[in-house]
Amino acid sequence: MQNASTKALVAREPVRPGSMTDIQKIAQHMARLNVAALPRNYELFHEAIIGHNPGLAQDIAALGSQPQQSMLDELGLKYRLVGHCGLAGETSRNEASRTLRAVAERLAEGLRHRDAFARACGTILRSVGGHEDQSLAAFIGEVDYLSASLATVMSAEMEIGARLQDDINRLETLERGISAMQSATVADKITGLANRIALNRQITELYEREEGAAGSALIMVDIDDFTEFNDRYGTQAGNKLLKKLAALFRKSVKKNDFVARTEADEFALLFANVGMQDAIAIAERLRASVEENLVFATSDKGDSGRLTISVGLALSAGAATPGQLQANARVALLAAQSNRRLPVQAFGRSGV
Repeated sequence: MQNASTKALVAREPVRPGSMTDIQKIAQHMARLNVAALPRNYELFHEAIIGHNPGLAQDIAALGSQPQQSMLDELGLKYRLVGHCGLAGETSRNEASRTLRAVAERLAEGLRHRDAFARACGTILRSVGGHEDQSLAAFIGEVDYLSASLATVMSAEMEIGARLQDDINRLETLERGISAMQSATVADKITGLANRIALNRQITELYEREEGAAGSALIMVDIDDFTEFNDRYGTQAGNKLLKKLAALFRKSVKKNDFVARTEADEFALLFANVGMQDAIAIAERLRASVEENLVFATSDKGDSGRLTISVGLALSAGAATPGQLQANARVALLAAQSNRRLPVQAFGRSGV
């Protein structure tokens, strides 16, 4: 049964056919294994079950029933899932904060040693200046004390310096790890393209610019019958097809444009400085390019072996917010998916 937060999420976001069944399937599978209903665990099982990731599914199965959360988190990091990378990033940041606090304490310790030495120097200088008839033995004794104090300071500073170097090395390692995890959270692990998080950021930044978002177009692409393709030819062939499609889309965008893989069978492209006619022309070229270039071998004589796509597009000029732009493009995409004779649809045209 869905809780209130799940219902609210479903109500806010456009739901693709079958998505409720997917959620229930994941929840039931997690319940059978006694896995905690955490968002990152839902993501893990979604990738294994709905994302057709046999490697991850086998790794989860190998954990048996009632797997430990730490083991599930290790799998999430292994497969570079967003939720788990974010969790690890937070842990790394906390560790970096602790290390920085330790660095500050060590620097303060070094300053305390120096202050003690400076006070000892001041005391001896006052003693020498105030007792001109001081014996040589007493003077030598104070010099020895000063020498011992200096040795203590130097020894302490050498130790602190070594510990600080260890801290610096640790911070550099943490920085590299955090940087890698940040990259992982915005990159699709199969195609290397940006992912949905990166797309959301890109669109948000577009709307935050001083000149506004006018003049951009969001194009959403869905691979027709991709689930059936995976079922027939296997996930490995499906991943190879995704990589080829990603390479084709990369060639289709200019320096200031943007392309991302947002779901298992969906891509999104954001184009700058285009109007409706230009955007439709771009979408048609994308569709034709895919059908002409992505041909796969098949033993079925009734199957042409050609990949086809459905395309929906929307203009930023017709959307007041980033969310509305994506919703408009989604509506156009759903219209294209429901009518294969018109595989390219634009929001605001032809009744869409």
